[in-house]
Formats: sequence, C-alpha cells, structure tokens
Amino acid sequence: MQNIPSLKLFDYFQLHSKKTKQKQQYLVNRHYSYNRHDAGFSLIELTVVLLLVAILAAIAAPGWVAFVNRQQLNKANDAVLAALQDAQREAKKQKLNYSISFRKNSTTKNVEVAIYRTDTGISTWKPLGTDVGISSDKFILGANLSGENTVNSTDSTVQYPPSSTPTKITFDYMGALPTSYFGTGTEPPGLKIVVAIPTATNSTSASSVKRCVIVKTLLGSMMTAKDSQCN
Repeated sequence: MQNIPSLKLFDYFQLHSKKTKQKQQYLVNRHYSYNRHDAGFSLIELTVVLLLVAILAAIAAPGWVAFVNRQQLNKANDAVLAALQDAQREAKKQKLNYSISFRKNSTTKNVEVAIYRTDTGISTWKPLGTDVGISSDKFILGANLSGENTVNSTDSTVQYPPSSTPTKITFDYMGALPTSYFGTGTEPPGLKIVVAIPTATNSTSASSVKRCVIVKTLLGSMMTAKDSQCN
C-alpha cells in the first residue's frame, strides 16, 4: 500500500470509494447518453430500407404469382382426372353408358364439368374443382377431340377452345371405350383434356404452362402430363 502521510487510512478509503462511485456514474451517464443519441432510425435510413424492401418485393412478386398459378393448375388437373374416374366408375357401377363433358362457360368464364347418363343427356353443369377451392375462371380449356371419343384426324393437336363443344368422353357399362379413335403413330396421342394458363397478352391463347389428362387405351386407362406433353 502507498504511503500517504497527509491522510489517515480511513480518509483514504473514503476518498477512493467516492472517486470510484463518480467514475461509475460517469460511465452510466455516458452509456445512457449514447443510447439516447442512437435510438431509432433517421429519415434517410428509413427511406433506404423501404426502397430496398420495395425492390425485393418487385423482384419476388412475379415468381410468387407464377408459383401460385402452377399450384392452382395442378389442382385443376387433379379435378379433371377425378371427374373422369368418377364417370368411369359410375358406368361400371350402374352397368350403363356414362358420359362426361367439359366446357368453358362463356358467361362466368369457369371451366365446367357434367357427368351424366349418355341416354338422358346433360342435366347439370358445375364449376371444375369448387370442392377443392379452385378458381377455374383463371384457366382456359383445351382438347384434341373432334367428337365423342375421337381425336381430331388432322394433326391431333389441342385446340382452345375445343372444336367439340362441349368436349365429350363416353364410357360403356364396363368402363371401357370400345369405339374410340386415339390417333395415329407408333404411340397414339390419346384423348386429351387440357387446362392451361393463358398468355399475358391473350386470355384465349394458352401459354407453355399446361396440365392435361390423357385417356390412352380402349380399357379407359388414364395418365396425367404437363407442358409440351399436352400440345
């Protein structure tokens, strides 16, 4: 310990304690002042942050919209497949010919479907996929049919809207399609029902984003496909 001749030991400790408290209070005040000075953001900082958020949102928005549309399109195609399977199942269950038809409603713009006994005709249309929350008015309907169970004989390409109005596929009492024409070639294209996202410039023209159900054989076997496979 230092030799402090002018102060008693008790006075020295009192002085040292006072100086320590003063130093601590100074540090507290300085920290508080620092926090007050730097709390929040300046107007320039806030503007820069908002600008960056806007730029990122503008970049991400188109990709997000495209993702949502593809998800909706997948659901719509699942609804097409389920409707075709329902018609086939009903034909086998009732031992009668059952038909399924698709159309694009010119008023509501919804893609609609009807399942019915072939000999009685269509009684009710319903929007495609309403039970799974699909807005089918955002899609366009296509098919490669020129008539009932018949692929168009020119080039088998899908047309928007389909040339057969409404598009119709019929299953017999065994769930088969015995009088069908599936097209020509090593692997015939099959009967295609297509839902597609329209182009940005033309609401009746299909973009490259498509989904479809293809009826491939006389036994009524079905498969799903997408994009170029649905042309």
